[in-house]
Amino acid sequence: MTDLRSDTVTKPTAAMLDAMMQAKVGDDVFGEDPAVNALEIKTAALFGMEAAIFCPSGTMTNQIAIKCHTQPGDEIICDRLSHIYQYEGGGIAFNAGCSVNLIDGNYGRITAAQVENCINNRNDLHKAYSKLVSLENTANRGGGCCYDFEDIKAIRKTCDANNLLLHLDGARLFNALIAKGELPKDYGKIFDSISVCISKGLGAPAGSLLIGTKNFIAQARRIRKIFGGGMRQAGYLAAACMYALDNNMERLKDDHLHAQKLAAALQQKDFVGGIFPVETNIVIFEVKGRYTAETLSALFKKNNILAMAISKKHIRMVTHLDITAAMIDETIEVINQL
Repeated sequence: MTDLRSDTVTKPTAAMLDAMMQAKVGDDVFGEDPAVNALEIKTAALFGMEAAIFCPSGTMTNQIAIKCHTQPGDEIICDRLSHIYQYEGGGIAFNAGCSVNLIDGNYGRITAAQVENCINNRNDLHKAYSKLVSLENTANRGGGCCYDFEDIKAIRKTCDANNLLLHLDGARLFNALIAKGELPKDYGKIFDSISVCISKGLGAPAGSLLIGTKNFIAQARRIRKIFGGGMRQAGYLAAACMYALDNNMERLKDDHLHAQKLAAALQQKDFVGGIFPVETNIVIFEVKGRYTAETLSALFKKNNILAMAISKKHIRMVTHLDITAAMIDETIEVINQL
């Protein structure tokens, strides 16, 4: 089965499993797991930031960041397609007691001018207090599109001028870094906090990290405990993440190339409408004519290909390290025969 539903479906390789089995572990809640401690230090240093905390999921790291940055009644500015709004179970309201000001961006990306227009008057007691801006790079529902770094810098300038904090949901940030040839430390200079997932394109079985200042991460550690995210001998997972960071970064280029090949094949079919720009490892396309997204995904499944219908009209395909070049060729052959 060629599973293109998500890059979260990857299985650990033999080498990654071996690294996990060799991990030296302890009780992470006591701060005594050497593998977790090493991963947190490595990730913080990678981005040139002071500290990091290891968590089970990107949803948790995002939600911890929001909780740490805000007070109940505050407002978060983000794109309408943002993961923190679309896919985190209403956690902004449930966990932090905050509201959202949604922007209709460009494939999940927003601009400094749009942020400026969304900032509430701090002297108007009727309005929620604008406190935090959250960006997502790459933008999942935007088809894996990447921000231009100059646009991020402009948003940072707007945040500084208006006393706003800036968080990055970097679930697939490593894809963006590889695609754009950017450096992690440049991002560390811009954001107040960064969330990165190791369990997507890099292929670890679980694990995300939240990065920020020492004081911020100390607060995040308390919130992680409150959220039930304190793990004990988590070093086995941390070792998988360490292996992924050391070995699976550059090969993301292969996933991007595979996604481009899929998009090129889909572009030739009369039942395919618009295709979102393919910059990284996500292909989102409109289904029209004789198929719906549901019937086409069912037809793919009959041909041993799993794809995700994300709306009545759109299908998402995501490439990852478990998808080989041969699988891509076979998928393209199926597409050509439809």
